[in-house]
Amino acid sequence: MPDTQIPNRPPLPPEIGRRRTFAIISHPDAGKTTLTEKFLLYGGAIQMAGQVRAKGEARRTRSDFMKMEQDRGISVSASAMSFDFAGKDREFRFNLVDTPGHSDFSEDTYRTLTAVDAAVMVIDGAKGVESQTQKLFEVCRMRDLPILTFCNKMDRESRDTFEIIDEIQENLAIDVTPASWPIGVGREFIGCYDLLHDRLELMDRADRNKVAETIRISGLDDPKLAQHVPAELLDKLREELEMARELLPAMDRDAFLEGSLTPIWFGSAINSFGVQELMTGIAEFGPEPQPQRAEPRQISPDETAVTGFVFKVQANMDPKHRDRVAFVRMASGHFQRGMKLTHVRSKKQMAISNPVLFLAADRELAEEAWAGDIIGIPNHGQLRIGDALTEGEALRFTGIPSFAPELLQGVRAGDPMKAKHLEKALMQFAEEGAAKVFKPAIGSGFIVGVVGQLQFEVLASRIELEYGLPVRFDQSQFQSARWLSGAKDAVEGVVAKNPQHIAHDNDGDPVFLTRLQWDIDRIERDHPAVTLSATKEMMV
Repeated sequence: MPDTQIPNRPPLPPEIGRRRTFAIISHPDAGKTTLTEKFLLYGGAIQMAGQVRAKGEARRTRSDFMKMEQDRGISVSASAMSFDFAGKDREFRFNLVDTPGHSDFSEDTYRTLTAVDAAVMVIDGAKGVESQTQKLFEVCRMRDLPILTFCNKMDRESRDTFEIIDEIQENLAIDVTPASWPIGVGREFIGCYDLLHDRLELMDRADRNKVAETIRISGLDDPKLAQHVPAELLDKLREELEMARELLPAMDRDAFLEGSLTPIWFGSAINSFGVQELMTGIAEFGPEPQPQRAEPRQISPDETAVTGFVFKVQANMDPKHRDRVAFVRMASGHFQRGMKLTHVRSKKQMAISNPVLFLAADRELAEEAWAGDIIGIPNHGQLRIGDALTEGEALRFTGIPSFAPELLQGVRAGDPMKAKHLEKALMQFAEEGAAKVFKPAIGSGFIVGVVGQLQFEVLASRIELEYGLPVRFDQSQFQSARWLSGAKDAVEGVVAKNPQHIAHDNDGDPVFLTRLQWDIDRIERDHPAVTLSATKEMMV
């Protein structure tokens, strides 16, 4: 969105200007959830950081609160957190969204990326750029999101620094500028040199939850360096930095905001090292809340009228209450608790009396929120993904995708008497965006569509845990699904001629279920007025 960076735009109100809303993306196991924890630690939000694979005394992480996440050591749903971070001259408000790294949940991540202004990409120092990182990066690229890179696990045997940077430049076609430079590697790793502020950051291995020691120095020739860095590592550092300055671009904020340059920090999240520098980087360079794309007009964050959109729905965050929380990104204005907002799709007014701010599973009532914030609105199914909330204006936020599922299976309740309960559970998951649910025009039962196999397991375990319903998934004859669109009579013609292929999604829209590519080709040949689409924008 380079066009939104208008240089002569008046500065944002201080409350909005101090907000930084970003997501963390990475391949599974690169250390994203651990990093999130450390963010909270430095933000003063928690006293002791957790670990994903916690042993004994080590606490579990805050952002993985579902039972399933804790059992498997992976994150399955995106969670949001808001906390303050003390910058050099002012307090910043960070809104951080942690996303699932596992590719089976990538759709959730894609939608999350529509609600943030920047992304932090976490890379494993030993493995470099992995497949899922690449996929997520593509989405950031589509949206021109500014990206900050954090190369994690430097305290383990990792690859050469130049090699890692080259790989990012080649695979992701983005320029890289070092914001810090590692000193030593693996066991020898002692810390980093902060290039943006000329200081030395030393890692303390003894206490993982302690902030690293910082020594201010004036350039690489400062004699103080030799007191803290062994001679052979110091020579190597000087040599590498000289090369880096010649070969790699300097930090350029405009190029970073356009999404063509990424600054990279090195560190070790588990040892709390490098995290603070990265947070300072987000505060200093990260974009303020950006204008949001909508129809009929773009929404600027400094508008006084309150607007926001739903980018995610999470059901049963509290299993006892069967509640659904809609995650809303505030796009403009200053929201106050108790305000009445118009729900654009149903044209009804909603009094938002108990909005919440998140700290993963802990929530507190939000008395107010500004543009850029992410709040949760508990509701009973009125709010869906893509919905707009405004002070009366009929807006539609664009660009929130929904993808065609790649795997389809039939689903039946273990107890035939509970078929009604199953329908309710499935509809809930469909609204949450965790799966697509199709009701075939002929026959009984439902067909569930997901992006990855693991999602079936997650669904089955959640339906059993949250609804007490054992379910069975069985093979479906269909391979994929396409949404039908076009003139009403043309769509009805397709529906009438192919009843065995037709189902309806949870919004009641017609879907064509296909066995083979040939089915799609046949419809396109025989009914040129109808389009078959693999994505459906979450629309009103």
